[in-house]
Amino acid sequence: MKIMLIGSGGQLGRDLHAAVQASGHAVAPRTHAELDVRDAAALEAQVAAERPDAVVSTAAFHHVETCERQPEEAFATNAFGVLNLARACQRHGAALMHFSTDYVFDGEQRTPYREGDRPRPLNAYGMSKLAGEYLLAANCPRHFIVRTTGLYGVAGSAGKGGNFVETMLKKAAAGDAIRVVRDQVLTPTYTVDLAAKALELLATERFGLYHVTNEGQCSWFEFAAKIFALAGLHPDLTPVDSATFASSVHRPAFSVLAKDGLRAAGLAPMPPWEDGLARYLQSRSAARG
Repeated sequence: MKIMLIGSGGQLGRDLHAAVQASGHAVAPRTHAELDVRDAAALEAQVAAERPDAVVSTAAFHHVETCERQPEEAFATNAFGVLNLARACQRHGAALMHFSTDYVFDGEQRTPYREGDRPRPLNAYGMSKLAGEYLLAANCPRHFIVRTTGLYGVAGSAGKGGNFVETMLKKAAAGDAIRVVRDQVLTPTYTVDLAAKALELLATERFGLYHVTNEGQCSWFEFAAKIFALAGLHPDLTPVDSATFASSVHRPAFSVLAKDGLRAAGLAPMPPWEDGLARYLQSRSAARG
């Protein structure tokens, strides 16, 4: 299989690139600088030239506060950029895997969201990502929509200024007092695990909508506490409510996703989030020598 990987320089993209290479599949990587999904003509030309069996795209405009201030930019990438991808893939016979988000839900329920639950985004980012899902489904039948949450990876995320784990470790190293919300619940997801499962899913050719995360759930405060426990650190860490931090953006309070689709496809669950975090910290240490 030949896979065209869009967004290969990002946090998830780098782990996907490594996973594709390890699998023995051919890969045609494209960074955001090399290929902007908003440029329909350039995208069409690249897909036509590469003739991939599948396109896997991590391209997204995902800085939530900026999306709220600049919704037209959010929709340009997260909705119309996906439409460009869908049309190019459909014209050239390629399947398309696209990554979406828990932010398509409002977070009001307290049981994990299933793929069939009704979306109700609270902010411009979530609205733009949901629009992208709909445009993809309507224009490219051979598609995978992969919703996920709480991503962190060794590559970091330049567009968001690092990931949550790195932010916590930097604050601890600086001796800062650390306050983390306890009333927002998620599943932290290691991008190495997500990349491996995404490739498994791609090989099934069971197209459709999937929720893909590590197993389990925790609050952001519990996530931070586990980071420090595994790292052997004892910073000044205090749980607080979301209202402590002023923000113009409404975020879902509960972002745990049920994985009914993966089970129906016969795929094993991903490891527990605590296991993923432990391996992340080990990889991080190894990378720093």
